[in-house]
Amino acid sequence: MTQDHDTKTAAPDDAGQDHDGPGLADFLPDTSDGYIAKAGAALENPAGQADPVAVEDALKSVHDPEIPVNIYDLGLIYDVERRHNGDVYVTMSLTAPGCPVAGEMPGQVARALAAVDGVGEVSVELVWSPPWTPERMSDDARLALDF
Repeated sequence: MTQDHDTKTAAPDDAGQDHDGPGLADFLPDTSDGYIAKAGAALENPAGQADPVAVEDALKSVHDPEIPVNIYDLGLIYDVERRHNGDVYVTMSLTAPGCPVAGEMPGQVARALAAVDGVGEVSVELVWSPPWTPERMSDDARLALDF
């Protein structure tokens, strides 16, 4: 009796060693479309741009787990474009490219915004230019961080 088996070929890693199982790329976010996280859906009957105060409040609800200040006051939000159909497009950065939440933070921002009444599809693009600097922080963030 013979059995058919899928044969797994081990791929060499950067050191030339063969290994089985997932590699680093299997744990990184999908960046084939750039660093853009999406949430929400187009509104059937859009009533115009989303409320700016509600959008800001949603952004302030997201916190960097390593810093006790919200991402809005940290100055990580570079631009918010509220479109007439209710969609929202955000560009944001992180305090450093090696930030451990780089793969998670844009998705958290997109989901927080998508939960706001009157918001349709949300796109959050992670950008590195210009680089974030502490000068982008609000006065509240500076006070909270004793900066």
